[in-house]
Amino acid sequence: MLKSPSDIKLLQVSGRILAETLCALQKQAKEGVSILDLDKEARRLIEKKGGSPAFLGYRSTPKSTPYPASICASLNETIVHGIPYDLPLKKGDLLSLDLGVNYKGLITDAALTIGIGEVSKEASRLMKAGREALEAGIKVCKQGRRMGDIGSAIESVVKKYGFSVVDKLTGHGVGFALHEKPIVYNYGEKHTGLLLEEGMVLAIEPMISLGRSEVIEKKDGSFETKDGSLAVHFEKTITITKHGYVNLTPW
Repeated sequence: MLKSPSDIKLLQVSGRILAETLCALQKQAKEGVSILDLDKEARRLIEKKGGSPAFLGYRSTPKSTPYPASICASLNETIVHGIPYDLPLKKGDLLSLDLGVNYKGLITDAALTIGIGEVSKEASRLMKAGREALEAGIKVCKQGRRMGDIGSAIESVVKKYGFSVVDKLTGHGVGFALHEKPIVYNYGEKHTGLLLEEGMVLAIEPMISLGRSEVIEKKDGSFETKDGSLAVHFEKTITITKHGYVNLTPW
């Protein structure tokens, strides 16, 4: 679970590649652009910088179908794990871009949601809440705090806006594998849960909906809101230090 200083250095390189790629995709994601082209560009940029896409070929279980793309691209009511396909983006869409980078065996993971052109006031407010919830969860991180402190901070922001933390989906440990222990819940009580230790590497990722919390898993592995409401996803990989944290994916 804990990563050494040399591991952290490699994770910083991985995270820098990821952040630069994510920012480039954010600029390119415009009305009329194909989601499939964004996926191709992500792979090109990651490999050009010496990394490899951590999602490509990923299996959640040994018997599961390998993931066919370099990014997850989730539109509107799709929360996470949307598979890129040749569909042009439309004005008003909410697009969640999620990607992972493997650099010399060390993996980082990050995501953000953007609006395509002008979006509704509700969609804009939902994105604002997602960003704020992510930063609130990260800011409480330091050695000696507990996992419930992260979840409580995220949940408080979401409730303040009147939105919902979605069911079933959580953050996680990351580093030697894309998904490691511990689970990082987006809700909880202060001063409860696993103790945070120096060297932990966590993917903190609030996923929230405009409507209710219930989700549906589709046959392709993507998750949607059950009521069809808009959803957003914001994520960064951080490492715990004695006095706080280091953001490894500075998008």
